[in-house]
Amino acid sequence: MQNEPTRTTQNKKVSLWTKIRLIKYDYWLIAILILAAFLYTWNIWEAGEANSFYTAAIVSMTKSFKNFWYASFDPAGFITVDKPPVALWFMAISAKIFGVHGWSVVLPSILFGIGSVYLMYNLIHKRFGKIPARLAALIMTLTPIAVADSRTNNMDATLIFFLLLSIFFVQKAVFKNQQRYLWIGFSLMGIAFNVKMLQAFMILPALYFYYWIATNIGWKKKLAHLGIATVFLAVFTLIWPLSVDMTNSSSRPYEGGSETNSALELAFGYNGTQRLLGQTTGTGGAFPGMGSSSKKSSKSMTPPNGTSSKKSSSSSSNNPPAKPSGSAGSSSSSKKPSGTPPNGKGMQKGGQGGPGGSNKGGTAGAGGGAFSIGTVGPFRLFGLDLGPQISWLLIMSILGLISSYFYFRGSKMKKWWSLTPQRKELWLWAGWLVPVYGFFSVASFFHPYYTIMLAPAIAALGGVGIYTMIKQWKQKSLWSMLLPVAILSTAALQAWYVAQYYSILAWVLLGLGVLISIPLFVLPWISLSLKSKHMIPISAVILIMLAPSFWSLTPTLAGESAQIPTAGPSLLTSGGGGMGTNAGGLGGSTDSTLLKYLEKHQGNAEYLFATDDSSTAAPYIISTGKAVMSIGGFNGTDKAITLKQFKKLVKEGKVKYYYSGGKTGGSNTAIVNWIKKHAKKVKLSSNTSATSSITTSTKVSSASTNEMGGTPPSGSGSGTAPSGAQGGTPPSGSGSGSAPNGAQGGTPPSGTSSKKMKKPSKKPSGTGTAPEGMTGGMGGPGGSTGTLYDLSSIYD
Repeated sequence: MQNEPTRTTQNKKVSLWTKIRLIKYDYWLIAILILAAFLYTWNIWEAGEANSFYTAAIVSMTKSFKNFWYASFDPAGFITVDKPPVALWFMAISAKIFGVHGWSVVLPSILFGIGSVYLMYNLIHKRFGKIPARLAALIMTLTPIAVADSRTNNMDATLIFFLLLSIFFVQKAVFKNQQRYLWIGFSLMGIAFNVKMLQAFMILPALYFYYWIATNIGWKKKLAHLGIATVFLAVFTLIWPLSVDMTNSSSRPYEGGSETNSALELAFGYNGTQRLLGQTTGTGGAFPGMGSSSKKSSKSMTPPNGTSSKKSSSSSSNNPPAKPSGSAGSSSSSKKPSGTPPNGKGMQKGGQGGPGGSNKGGTAGAGGGAFSIGTVGPFRLFGLDLGPQISWLLIMSILGLISSYFYFRGSKMKKWWSLTPQRKELWLWAGWLVPVYGFFSVASFFHPYYTIMLAPAIAALGGVGIYTMIKQWKQKSLWSMLLPVAILSTAALQAWYVAQYYSILAWVLLGLGVLISIPLFVLPWISLSLKSKHMIPISAVILIMLAPSFWSLTPTLAGESAQIPTAGPSLLTSGGGGMGTNAGGLGGSTDSTLLKYLEKHQGNAEYLFATDDSSTAAPYIISTGKAVMSIGGFNGTDKAITLKQFKKLVKEGKVKYYYSGGKTGGSNTAIVNWIKKHAKKVKLSSNTSATSSITTSTKVSSASTNEMGGTPPSGSGSGTAPSGAQGGTPPSGSGSGSAPNGAQGGTPPSGTSSKKMKKPSKKPSGTGTAPEGMTGGMGGPGGSTGTLYDLSSIYD
């Protein structure tokens, strides 16, 4: 009797061990996850400062819980970044554990990217089986922009993971018929909102619709279940923004990017409707260089060279500036990818002639890079501006939806539109694809890397569609021709993309696509049995995976961790070509002479110095961990502080220095004019002596590029992007003095001269041409002429 518990315990242990041993592993899935880990991780130690705007915030968030909760940009808690904090929380935790390094702030995005691949497999496997699930996971892994996004500390990879996790639990609620999973799923959707705000809600209608059609309960119970789930959604959506708005403004940082110091206004304005309409904060004006649907807007939306469409007291702030003479847009005839930004090279050959191509006259980001979003219309996503990042298998996914919808019809269905369990899942992914596709087709402001939002839907419908099209082809069904049509059209589209870089390889790809399509078209009509002829369709699928696989490999080979993520052969050229930290070019940077002087004379001041915008401040925050005041926020146009408040800080000795990167006016005209009238200019030399004279920046340690949600927050410069200096030309300022148009929804530039992250990129810094609307020396202490003012003498 005494031995019975022991035997029972041993039996339980053996039983548990047996269960572990009996787990059936999908080794194809393991291989795909290893591939994803390689693509997302390899060379990530070359990340530099990654996205320096967010990296500066991560440095600040590790200083105090207050900074952590509000996502403060600076250690003093003056102003926040222009996004909610959830993604940054994970990055700050990683930085707290491992220290602030490029790889440590990117690590959460890498893990979330790999997690998204696994979730994609899991979501498809439950209803469609292993083969479609493997294909979906592979397509997700090899989507070029998904690789590029997962290698940065931007929020997009985190957002995709939480959206897929939300669907995972809602799907589980349907399968198990248990409400609690539905509540968890909608709660996760609320958390996704606090990753990147309204962008997450683009798939919310699909979630409601899926649960409504997929559950086998009465409509009253469905309403009740969804009603309770909506309460959970509202709670987790609003808990953070309401906590911000209900806190006294004097007890928290200013909410960067908002007009009224409100997180909710930030969500529905700056990060909401203005994305669709292409407006700057609070003005109703259109972003320059963005997609346009009319010739009229094409003429008015010229790229900036340091001006802003944002209203300000400057009389020139409402006048659209001319295109920078050195912008990539001015050399649109260039056919060589070498040394030019991605999307801006081969696109010049065909980007304006093909579907979804750029408008003439330099609009729609014709210069490439951050502003290449093509012409508004249903074919925009197929154009050269966006297609090479996301659309390699978009045709396959659309035709795959048609194929799979009819393949899973069911033998006992009375109507062709009746729902089977598989069809209900297809409606979920169609509900993801259609609204997101629609948004990117008509929206006036977004960056090309935002199109990662389409990756899960393309992967799911493409993976299932390839499987069903091959099945229909073998079965000689009425839909057997969908496979050769899909292969041929996809190969033709891919050949067009490849031709922008490698014309011979493009012809080879197209030729192979035609050759392999011929038997796919002919065999169903001449062969008695196709069951054994599986190598032809498999070869066709391998063929259409080759080009996107290479594109996905380019960020990995280049060690890219870009502030504006992108993929393509231009990353592999000697000039860098990309918009990332390793490509060199457009960023502000730390000036060693200026930094040495400020640290020597800071004294008890709370701020190392004050400046116009975050792009100037970020590299100094990263390098020193000290507070730098960005009085105008991300692009210099936030009304974060009044003249009276600034005077008080100066009088109390909390701010002793102000650095002007060449811009004046904007939202901070009164402060800048007061400084120029009363403060002394400081001249710096290599021995850090100070005299009354105009300062010229001297030593520039390094430079990086800008992620920006618009144009560089400073002057235009020469239009080329040498490491840091912009050819030594001063920023134009353009008269308005405010930040450039459209600086929204992204992150600003900054340098890579960090004491904490010293390891330089192995790649040359590059001298590639800057994309249209992104030229200029950023107005930071490094890379362009500016002025340092001593404020301490004002109240002496």
